[in-house]
Amino acid sequence: MRIRATVAAVSGALALSALAVPAAQASGDASHDPAATLKALQQATAGRSALTGNTTYDTGTPYALDAAISGVKINNGKPIVAGTTNKVTVPVTFKVTHAADIDVNAADTEVDLLIYRGAYDNPSNILWGDKLPVCSDTSDTVATCKGTVDILPGEELWNADATSWKAIGWVIDWNDQIDADLGDIDWNKVGYYEGDALATTKLQRYSKLTVNAAPEPVKKGKTITVTGKLSRANWDDGKYHGYTVQPVKLQFRKKGSSTYTTVKTIKTSSTGTLKTTVKASADGYFRYSFAGTSTTPAVTTAGDFVDVK
Repeated sequence: MRIRATVAAVSGALALSALAVPAAQASGDASHDPAATLKALQQATAGRSALTGNTTYDTGTPYALDAAISGVKINNGKPIVAGTTNKVTVPVTFKVTHAADIDVNAADTEVDLLIYRGAYDNPSNILWGDKLPVCSDTSDTVATCKGTVDILPGEELWNADATSWKAIGWVIDWNDQIDADLGDIDWNKVGYYEGDALATTKLQRYSKLTVNAAPEPVKKGKTITVTGKLSRANWDDGKYHGYTVQPVKLQFRKKGSSTYTTVKTIKTSSTGTLKTTVKASADGYFRYSFAGTSTTPAVTTAGDFVDVK
């Protein structure tokens, strides 16, 4: 079951029924629902939410908190690659600059960040961490924070998610209203900072590539057939399917050498398979190498040794 993705599919946004706030916890505490928190703050601030409809509250409006998030780095600046089953834990780091009277580690202060795909006011999907980030003070007005975005591909991803994502982050001072029910919160006492498009990242579908050179051994001058297959994760059905009509390089490294050279470039078939022939000239290793696309990472096989007699 696609838990978060199913919730997000309601009118292209998160269903209000999932709302449960406050979600403020000490940094690094147990699992939480930052999307619900963000919805509530956006509703109270502007009368509508980037993540839900036009529901409003009549118990005040949060004040602008003197804080800002900057220097956001997701997965160390590299694309996020996900397969079909294994959980992917993506590191996230950022800096919080704030007024001296704000304690980002106080029990009633919440600092968090999530990533989303699509429009700010109508996201197609959102992803967040299992726990709140952990922040460390470097001065009276600056803290550095480390968190994660945790992804369960089989429950949260669709093929359309292999694209660019944006980060949105926030700092909330609940001012001793941690235990209040939603309808009892005095929003006039809640301080709120939100920063959108703080960073971008790319999500890619994990790729696999195989190679087999035969026969082994082979006489010099005879034909070697090199087969293989390029496949990638399909998040719609949780399987791997051939990546069709993609250019793949056949490369060769002579025994005793450390350098591969490209023999030729061929394209995958309608099922992702590869097949080509070369003449046996010397002992060495054959491999296939795929340069990758915007949705699929590069992948190169190990070398398959052929003994030439």
